[in-house]
Amino acid sequence: MASVAAGYLPILLFLAVALALSVAFVVLPMIVGRLTGATNPYADKLSEYECGFPAFEDSRAQFDVRFYLVAILFIIFDLEAAFLFPWAVSLGWIGIAGWAAMMVFLIELTLGFVYAWKKGALEWE
Repeated sequence: MASVAAGYLPILLFLAVALALSVAFVVLPMIVGRLTGATNPYADKLSEYECGFPAFEDSRAQFDVRFYLVAILFIIFDLEAAFLFPWAVSLGWIGIAGWAAMMVFLIELTLGFVYAWKKGALEWE
């Protein structure tokens, strides 16, 4: 019975370290903020700080769909890069089946890029 409990010791240590880090990085700054008065709101703290001037439109305004298409294009090329490097390293081991699977993947990505191009995602007014 003791050997079974000893097998769980690394898991319990991992959980204890994770809990300690969570408290240190989440709860402790909140407590320090309360004690130092950082939560005292006033007009300067509540003002805009991203761009330096007050917003002139409603923050719930709809974005143009082209922003989302550009984001999708970014994800497409990010995935392509993330999959091409390990594939290129292991190409000698995976053989012709791995090469064919990557070609299918690249064709799908190319079709997605062509579709976005035809929809006008790369053209701005």
